[in-house]
Amino acid sequence: MSVQVVSAAAAKVPEVELKDLSPSEAEPQLGLNPAALSAMVPPAGGGDPEAPAPAAAAAERPPAPGPGSGPAAAALSPAAGKVPQASAMKRSDPHHQHQRHRDGGEALVSPDGTVSEAPRTVKKQIQFADQKQEFNKRPTKIGRRSLSRSISQSSTDSYSSAASYTDSSDDETSPRDKQQKNSKGSSDFCVKNIKQAEFGRREIEIAEQEMPALMALRKRAQGEKPLAGAKIVGCTHITAQTAVLMETLGALGAQCRWAACNIYSTLNEVAAALAESGFPVFAWKGESEDDFWWCIDRCVNVEGWQPNMILDDGGDLTHWIYKKYPNMFKKIKGIVEESVTGVHRLYQLSKAGKLCVPAMNVNDSVTKQKFDNLYCCRESILDGLKRTTDMMFGGKQVVVCGYGEVGKGCCAALKAMGSIVYVTEIDPICALQACMDGFRLVKLNEVIRQVDIVITCTGNKNVVTREHLDRMQNSCIVCNMGHSNTEIDVASLRTPELTWERVRSQVDHVIWPDGKRIVLLAEGRLLNLSCSTVPTFVLSITATTQALALIELYNAPEGRYKQDVYLLPKKMDEYVASLHLPTFDAHLTELTDEQAKYLGLNKNGPFKPNYYRY
Repeated sequence: MSVQVVSAAAAKVPEVELKDLSPSEAEPQLGLNPAALSAMVPPAGGGDPEAPAPAAAAAERPPAPGPGSGPAAAALSPAAGKVPQASAMKRSDPHHQHQRHRDGGEALVSPDGTVSEAPRTVKKQIQFADQKQEFNKRPTKIGRRSLSRSISQSSTDSYSSAASYTDSSDDETSPRDKQQKNSKGSSDFCVKNIKQAEFGRREIEIAEQEMPALMALRKRAQGEKPLAGAKIVGCTHITAQTAVLMETLGALGAQCRWAACNIYSTLNEVAAALAESGFPVFAWKGESEDDFWWCIDRCVNVEGWQPNMILDDGGDLTHWIYKKYPNMFKKIKGIVEESVTGVHRLYQLSKAGKLCVPAMNVNDSVTKQKFDNLYCCRESILDGLKRTTDMMFGGKQVVVCGYGEVGKGCCAALKAMGSIVYVTEIDPICALQACMDGFRLVKLNEVIRQVDIVITCTGNKNVVTREHLDRMQNSCIVCNMGHSNTEIDVASLRTPELTWERVRSQVDHVIWPDGKRIVLLAEGRLLNLSCSTVPTFVLSITATTQALALIELYNAPEGRYKQDVYLLPKKMDEYVASLHLPTFDAHLTELTDEQAKYLGLNKNGPFKPNYYRY
C-alpha cells in the first residue's frame, strides 16, 4: 500500500525524467540537506577501513538502473561489497527511483509518479553517526613534528625496533644520566638508546653488502687472527661503515673501545647495535663539547685495560692520551691516522721530537686521497646541501676554498650541476690545476659579496673570518667540507648583536641587526657526515686501508718502524685496490716476463715508485 503525497514538490515529479538521472545529478536538484548527507556517508578515515571516502564513493557509485544493471549486476561488482548497506538498498529495485526529502528522509518514486516512504535504515545511520563522532574526536590540527612521527610510526609498526627507534628520537635525556645494559648484562658503553640496536643491526648488514674488500679481508685473515692481543682504542665517525670495520677488527682478534670524532656524525642506532654486540662504544649524535671529551676519556681511562694501538681521525684521541696519560702513550705500539688535521698534528710532534711511537699516515695513501677524498666528496657535497637547504644548484655562484682532492671533488660536482664555481688556493700547482679545469681563481674578498654558497675544504683555520661573514649577501650558505671546525670562524658569530635561529637539524640562520641572515650548516663542522651520508663503497676502501695499516704496525718486527710518521707501503695500496676490482667485474692485464724485465718491475707489483703522482 502506498501513500499519495499531495504537495507542490510531488506535482512536479512527473515532469522530471528521474530514471535517466544518475544519483550524483539527482541529488542537487532535490536540495539535500548537507547535514543529512554527512549522516548517510561515513567520514574519510573513520569506521570500516574498507569503506571509501565520500569523493571515492561518488566515483565508485554504480550508474542508474539500465541494461546490465540491477541486483545481479550489483552483486557481481567488486565495489558492491564496499558500498554501505543504505546506499546498496537504494539501487536494489530497478523499478523504483530514490528521492530524498529536504529533511533527510527518503522516498520511493514509482513510474506513475506515486511517492511512498522508504524504510529507514536506522541501524546503519546510527553506525555512521558513531563513526562521525569518533572521527570528530580526532585532532584537526596536527603539528608537523607529531604528524611526521605518526606517519613514521604507522609505516613501521610491524617492526618493533624501527618503532622503538622512531619513538626514542625525542628523548632529550643525556645518555650520561641513563643506566643502560645490553642483553648480556654489560653496561660498559654510553649510547643514546640501547633499544635501537636491532634497527642499527640492519644498517650494518646493508653496509656489509657494499664493503666487499673488508668482508674479503675478514674471511681471509679470520683464521690467522693477525690482531690477536691487540687492544685498539678508536676515535672516528661512528657510522654503519665504521661498525663493519670494528667488527672486522674484532674478528681478526682485536679488542676495541670506541668514541666519535665528530659530535654530529654518530648514527645512534649503529652505536646501539655495537654496544649490544659487546663493543664499548661511547658516542651519540648531538654531543656537547664536554660530552665529546668525556667519551674519549671513558674509552681510554679503564682500570686493567692498556691500549696498545690507536686508530684516530682528526688527532683528538692521540692528543688526549699524549697530554693526559703520557705513560700510557709511551706503551702504544702504533698510531693510524686518516685525516689531514690529524696527520698535521703527528708531523708537528715528530718535528718537535715528542712522537715516541711509530705512526702510519693513511690520509696520504693513494687509496684514501684519490677515492675517499675525491670521489666521496664529489657525490656527498650535493647530498649534504640538498638535504639541508633544498636548493637548486643551476646558476648559483659558489666559491670553493681549497683545490686539493676534496676541493676537486666538490668543484666537479657543482660544475656538473650548472653552478658558476670560483676557487681560492695558496698552492700555485693546485691553482694551475683549477685554471686548467676551467675554474676562475680568485681571492675570497673579490667574490664574497656576490656568491650564493661558500664551501671550505683546506684543513686550515680562519679561512672564512668575521669580516667575510659581515660582507656576505643575504641568505648566503656557509659550510665546511674539511675535517675540523676551525675553517669558519663560528666563534665570532656568538655575540649579543647577532641572533641565532635554528631552522632544522644542523641548519642555523645567523641574523644581523639590519635583518641580513646567513645560512650556517652543521655549525661549521664536516658537512657530509654531519648532515647526510657518504657512499659506502668508498668508505670500504678507506676502512680496508686502515685495517691493513693496523695489521702492519702491530705485527712489524722490532726496528722496522721508528718513532716517525710513515706512508702506507705502495704494495698495500695496490692490494686494497685489487680487492675492490671484482665488484666491477674488472680484469687486470698481467705483465709477461719480458715486459716485467724491460720495466724493471716485479710481475706482482708494486707497479709505481713511491714518488709517483696518480
